[in-house]
Amino acid sequence: MKSKVYPNAAAALDGAVFDGMTVMAGGFGLCGIPENLITALRDSNVKNLTVIGNNVGADDHGMWAVLANGQIRKVLASYVGENKILAELFLNGGIEIEFNPQGTLAERIRAGGAGIPAFYTRTGYGTAVAEGKESRQFNGDWYVMETGLTADLALVKAWKGDTEGNLVYRKTARNFNPMIATAGKLTIAEVEILVEPGELDPDEIHTPGIFVKRLFKGSGYVKHIERLTTRPRASGAAAGVEI
Repeated sequence: MKSKVYPNAAAALDGAVFDGMTVMAGGFGLCGIPENLITALRDSNVKNLTVIGNNVGADDHGMWAVLANGQIRKVLASYVGENKILAELFLNGGIEIEFNPQGTLAERIRAGGAGIPAFYTRTGYGTAVAEGKESRQFNGDWYVMETGLTADLALVKAWKGDTEGNLVYRKTARNFNPMIATAGKLTIAEVEILVEPGELDPDEIHTPGIFVKRLFKGSGYVKHIERLTTRPRASGAAAGVEI
């Protein structure tokens, strides 16, 4: 059987990208994003992409690089702050954005991965989010119908993975990655630690290897912070405690 393991991001993407495709990418802000795969996607120069994810990176980081390279036509996202280029493109008609409430976006991706074509939710009913969508009443309350989402390519980041594609995410970096891993026709994972089958505790596996077709051990990870906020430190003598 052909190995799922590739030497690097570029090799993992080879033959998997094409103009006009739909790409999902894991991450929340800059936490748990597939950094190496995003860089390789930018370097591939594929065009007219539809990108699905919580956000589109932040200035100079993450999916921002693909956006700044002029490769994205449409975005389905929940949060579009911290990204001046995206704001400018949207306001000037250079890109289409489909806004989704965060929980709705997560459920649309989960539904797509589970083979569920649509579902009803109360979130967004009576607002601009519901415009053009079917609404229906259940038990006296109104709900709006949302469709499941899938993609030609799903890019995810995990902490550990084995050569069979089983993945373990670490803490907050789990975020959108598990749902996205199930919703791609082809799912590629990058991991920080790559181990042999049997080295992962089965109870700790978040994404079974059946969903992952390609993976590689990434490198050069930097824990970027979108917006660093701090509070003034009181002096130890004044506060009487160590902060």
